[in-house]
Amino acid sequence: MNILIINSGSSSVKYKLFNAKDEKELARGSVERIGIGRSILKHIPAGGVEIRLARYIPDHDAAIRLALDFLVHKEHGAIKDISEISAVGHRVVHGGEEFSSSVAITSRVIKAVRSHCKIAPLHNPPNLTGIKVAQKLLPGIKHVAVFDTAFHQSIPPSAYLYALPYNLYEKDKIRKYGFHGTSHKYVAFRAAEILGKPLRKLKLITVHLGNGCSITAVENGRSVNTSMGFTPLEGLVMGTRSGDIDPAIVFYLMAKRKLTAHEVDDLLNKKSGLLGMSGVSSDMRDVYKRVKRGDKRSKLAFEVFINRVQKYIGSYAVDMNGVDAIIFTAGIGENHPPTRAAVCRKLSFLGLAIDQKKNNSAKKEKVITTGGSKVKVLVVPTNEELMIARETYQLMKK
Repeated sequence: MNILIINSGSSSVKYKLFNAKDEKELARGSVERIGIGRSILKHIPAGGVEIRLARYIPDHDAAIRLALDFLVHKEHGAIKDISEISAVGHRVVHGGEEFSSSVAITSRVIKAVRSHCKIAPLHNPPNLTGIKVAQKLLPGIKHVAVFDTAFHQSIPPSAYLYALPYNLYEKDKIRKYGFHGTSHKYVAFRAAEILGKPLRKLKLITVHLGNGCSITAVENGRSVNTSMGFTPLEGLVMGTRSGDIDPAIVFYLMAKRKLTAHEVDDLLNKKSGLLGMSGVSSDMRDVYKRVKRGDKRSKLAFEVFINRVQKYIGSYAVDMNGVDAIIFTAGIGENHPPTRAAVCRKLSFLGLAIDQKKNNSAKKEKVITTGGSKVKVLVVPTNEELMIARETYQLMKK
């Protein structure tokens, strides 16, 4: 049984094909710069080399058609015919309060996802476009929506409500929703497997550090708190996002600098974070190179980034009245040992000690604490697409 995973963005489509029973990845690829010129498709069959095709791709319909053509390509494909695809799992960013789990896509689901486009204007509209096109090109099979927000619907009101007039929650649904849920769920499950303990008996803190960053407290397999909020802007310092700030800064900037709401939004989402503080880059690798050269602004950006991560880890250890393991994942979390070491430097009070040799090893999936550490620290590469495939497969079996 083969399951196709589609992640549709505003100008891109990413895809993976899995054999659901053995979870083997059969092929992966992406179509980028859709409708804006210099479009390119990258396709990698399992065990093969990357194939690139550069040509103008006008819309998502053409992009997904092209991806399907490559999946059945005589030389570079993974299957012989499109009919070998049994289901499609779609990444959908925002499901609001309606969805606490993945669901088969119906007209009701599409209506609900569309209703959240105002909250997630950059993500839900292209997600819906991908669904519409895929349903047209792959009719007669099950299409499943897997929501970034669903895993966090177990968070209690004391953690998801803001101290605003309550009718803003009742009428406008202003609350913490959280994101990266599929990633946090996957690494929590995988960490439990590595530790050889039931997830339902563990207190975990999953640390997703990439261009976007978030932390989640996972108690007994359920998300009980997370750093991103009503939007992905809240929480940690990120590549270009500010994370937590005093909200009065917005009004101050609008008054003093005469900035519009759109300009403030652009400032906080696209010009802040590591980029804004360092003046160098939104990429931690570039920033850290400058740190080692003694660049003061880059050093400050790095230290602020680390401080925020430490603050949330400490907070979530209190939330759960303890922690068994901390898991680093995503681009920075998986691939940057200095960040992991710096974060853990002030966590010795939890009863953990980093083994620098393990931390610096090339092994992708690993425990990086010493044998005597009370709290374990793990590195687990995220695999959101595999998690989506699992969720889709479970729904198919039902």
